[in-house]
Amino acid sequence: MEDPSKASSSLSLQVEQAQPESPHEALFLVLSYLNVYELLVMSQVCISLRDAVSNDVLPWLNLVVERPINYRLSDEILMKITSKANGRLKTLALINCVHITDQGLQRVIEQNKLISKLYIPSCTSITPEGVLRAVEVLCQGSHSLSSLRINGIYNIQKEHLDMLSFYLRKNQSLEEQQKKQPVYYHERGNLSVFEKNQRIIDLEICPMCFEVRMVYDCPKGECNKRERRGCSSCIPRCENCGRCLGLQETEECACGDNLCLDCWLQEFPKCSFCNKPYCKQHTSWWCNSSDSGFLCKVCEENSHGYTYTDEV
Repeated sequence: MEDPSKASSSLSLQVEQAQPESPHEALFLVLSYLNVYELLVMSQVCISLRDAVSNDVLPWLNLVVERPINYRLSDEILMKITSKANGRLKTLALINCVHITDQGLQRVIEQNKLISKLYIPSCTSITPEGVLRAVEVLCQGSHSLSSLRINGIYNIQKEHLDMLSFYLRKNQSLEEQQKKQPVYYHERGNLSVFEKNQRIIDLEICPMCFEVRMVYDCPKGECNKRERRGCSSCIPRCENCGRCLGLQETEECACGDNLCLDCWLQEFPKCSFCNKPYCKQHTSWWCNSSDSGFLCKVCEENSHGYTYTDEV
């Protein structure tokens, strides 16, 4: 029988000799494609990745802040993060960052005048005047802001849109200005789709209500509606496929959004109690129950006594 003391010393020797392996080189190549949250997570994996994230400028040239850290971002934190690009920031995408103000945005813009893509949808603490000042700075001289997303910022009027269009088009050729691909309702939150559409700005005048809104096209070629383009207030659309909805073809989801009949009949999980499906935007609403299959959030809360209305 082997001596326990020898076995213990042999095991300790093996542990001492085992050295942690360095990350695969491919991991360093993907850093520039990650958003801020993913970069912060990668920096905690090991010392090599931490140093790469902290010291390399490349991962910080295209800054994307979205869930789950967008609600925690302040002007001070934004300034600290953008300073890592050393004034060479190319893309600034702040998705639903409600605590970023005009002053915070302007400080970043003043130190990063090479930004070509500015995405600040639903940054509700930023005003139209703050957007105008930022765009004016970014369109000075030979620099060109090629893409702007501001849907969800309050009180943008036609005069604001006219001024923004004037600044954005100064440094673009007529051919570039005329490129206008369709925009579909169900793709509205996808940054890559917006960039492929080659649109300068995401807002325009709705041809039906004449308000400054996002205007969507119908993806169905057989659509026989006379007006196929309009904002979501003028033309209700399916949350999953983006097609126009008529009064006779609208089905409600458990989350309150609408689906067309075709999407409703697809094999989406339906609540075992109310028989309503989910839409793609609200998959987190579903609770998995081994007793009764899928339950929507409303029915799950009702089953525990938390009801929205009390019946008399």
